Amino acid sequence: MSSRISAAMWNQLFLMSARAGMGLQSQIRQMLVSAILDERLMRGAAVPSSRELAEGLGVARNTVVLAYQQLVDEGYLIARERRGYFVNGDILAPRVGSQSAPVRAPAPVPAAGTIAPLAPSTPDWEGRYVVRPSGQRNIVKPIDWQQYQYPFIYGQFDPTMFPTADWRECCHKALTVMEIRDWAPDMIARDDETLIQQIRTRVLPRRGVWADADEIVLTNGAQQALYLLADLLVGARTTVGIEDPGYPDARNIFAMRTPKLVGLPVDEHGVPVDDRLSQCDYVYVTPSHQCPTTTTMPLAHREALLRRAEAEDFVLIEDDYESENSYSDIPIPALKSLDRSDRVIYIGSLSKSFAPGLRLGYIVAPAALVAELRALRRLMIRHPSAFIQRSFSMFLALGHHDALLRRLADTYAHRAEVLSVALATHMPEVSFVQVKGGASCWVRGPETLNANVLATRAKSRGILIEPGDVFFMGDAPPRNMFRLGFSSIRLEHIEAGIIALAEVLRETLAAD
Repeated sequence: MSSRISAAMWNQLFLMSARAGMGLQSQIRQMLVSAILDERLMRGAAVPSSRELAEGLGVARNTVVLAYQQLVDEGYLIARERRGYFVNGDILAPRVGSQSAPVRAPAPVPAAGTIAPLAPSTPDWEGRYVVRPSGQRNIVKPIDWQQYQYPFIYGQFDPTMFPTADWRECCHKALTVMEIRDWAPDMIARDDETLIQQIRTRVLPRRGVWADADEIVLTNGAQQALYLLADLLVGARTTVGIEDPGYPDARNIFAMRTPKLVGLPVDEHGVPVDDRLSQCDYVYVTPSHQCPTTTTMPLAHREALLRRAEAEDFVLIEDDYESENSYSDIPIPALKSLDRSDRVIYIGSLSKSFAPGLRLGYIVAPAALVAELRALRRLMIRHPSAFIQRSFSMFLALGHHDALLRRLADTYAHRAEVLSVALATHMPEVSFVQVKGGASCWVRGPETLNANVLATRAKSRGILIEPGDVFFMGDAPPRNMFRLGFSSIRLEHIEAGIIALAEVLRETLAAD
């Protein structure tokens, strides 16, 4: 490999390092690091002078100087006075001390008359699996959903609503020297105390829930909260009641621990308070906005459910996943807020409305249970990202989260109204649950409709919807229901999307 690279090659490497949103200095650093680690530059080779590289790339000389200085600090380059910058040979030094990579010996050739050794056998992975999560029914969303004109899918990021400046401010504050010293060490089983305090004093009181610091544990989203609870509390003989229809991931998580799942058909009040609950050890519920029907459990029904839990000695797992997106000025209090006998384990999300990719949730439960959850979490991930925890703590403390929720409530209420009018006007063939909160609408089509076929045909027209059969238990779920999410679709696209979907619906019904 030549010790020098031509100017044309530097330009090519620079173009290969270009990334959207990455500054020139960062691109130059990435270009040089790649050239060194990929051994395009030999050990001890000189790199171009800052003036030469700047002129070749068409950038300011100071940009190159700063990039070189950072690479010296990180050990990639060595600065030699009056001579320039050189590749640090120690960066590429072999770990075992040899100066070159070991050479593989050729495979031995069997002597004439002997039997060649058998080819090495690979493990029988099919026979080794204890569980097969890939075989479960899950909600499926295209990874390129943002490329579709009418993405009626639930729970996705809306770039127009993301508080970029506010979140950047909090991240910058968390990157000061004093803050880094606080969150950078391994927290083992602990959580950021400032975030726990914000949850106690700012988040939970809105839901009427009061908890001490030792009664809260943070998780990588509400999903991990469910996984931790299932790991800790559910065994092969445990009976878990599940809403039907209900959240598929919760059903799948519990199904990996026990075959004893009891489907609880929901009505306009949510889970029915009847004798089916008597056989359950745990009952998973989404009372604020039932998943997927969006119905809200009335206060009297919640009180009756709590009385039944105490009388029958079962525990309620309340997933309050969409409580912050209520359009009412007087939201119904959480089930946990009515609990007087520790019958409710409460799961919440901090990032679902804000940015699902942040993966930040929490569990509120008795201190003894939280201590066990922390010990179990330590075996899995130790703790969620401490940097994200500290940044989100500041996001809450500075009032950005409250302001965001107000904006989301107004935006979602407007979108829900436009969607409801569009459905009533352009799709009289369907019925739907009136949207009173959250960011989705549950739709029932004619009995002859196959929503999976509808979804496939709609996708080819740039429309994404979610077939409803995945939310039901059993091998023969209803096929005529689907969910329309509106968290990520632009307001001005909603009616046009419903008009286009109505056309596909009629074509589908005619074909069937």
